[in-house]
Amino acid sequence: MAEITIPAEPRTEFGKGAARRIRRADQVPAVLYGHGTDPVHVTLPGHTLMLALKNSNALLSIEVGSESHLAIPKQVQRDPLKGFIEHADLLIVKRGEKVVVDVAVQLEGEAQPETLVVLENATVSLEVEATHIPESVEVSIEGLEVGAQVLASDLALPSGAALAVEEDLLVVNVTAAPTAADIEAELEEAEAEAGIERDEPEDAEGESIEGESEGDAEGDTES
Repeated sequence: MAEITIPAEPRTEFGKGAARRIRRADQVPAVLYGHGTDPVHVTLPGHTLMLALKNSNALLSIEVGSESHLAIPKQVQRDPLKGFIEHADLLIVKRGEKVVVDVAVQLEGEAQPETLVVLENATVSLEVEATHIPESVEVSIEGLEVGAQVLASDLALPSGAALAVEEDLLVVNVTAAPTAADIEAELEEAEAEAGIERDEPEDAEGESIEGESEGDAEGDTES
């Protein structure tokens, strides 16, 4: 993964009021920490940071004056409604250093017809070099049948990467696709639990099709 250079400015104001002023200027308050050094508080350009963090494990080169810090995102806070970045914690790393990160699982191929592929874990934790973090781990589901499973130990890891989770972690599970009857039964069960009663279907004259009206029943007996 290529390094993404982001210019930064030292941050000397703190508190909610200062943070609001920073965000109004399309900047993001952030902190760099790690390797036993004192935290470095900075402001980063909001749009540039947003683009850089489209990959959750982006390798960032933060330029603060004459200093440069290599870092990866550790925790990113976003506005729950609008999605913009409110604050970023960045972990300082060194070249050749090993870090543990969550890497996305990417499914490739098509399973057998009438199967349902369930991605039980969308990410898997790997120990990798800080400057060689993969964007994803590809998993082939081509031709998999009902009952097939892919465990963490089955993953083809990039060179230099090692699992940081249990080998028997279930990543992909292939089950039988639900039938229309299965879906209808689940819907009826959910409605029953919610206390929802279905209206009886009616015929073209607006009468219940489950039985005849009393008038119809009497009419059938008349000569």
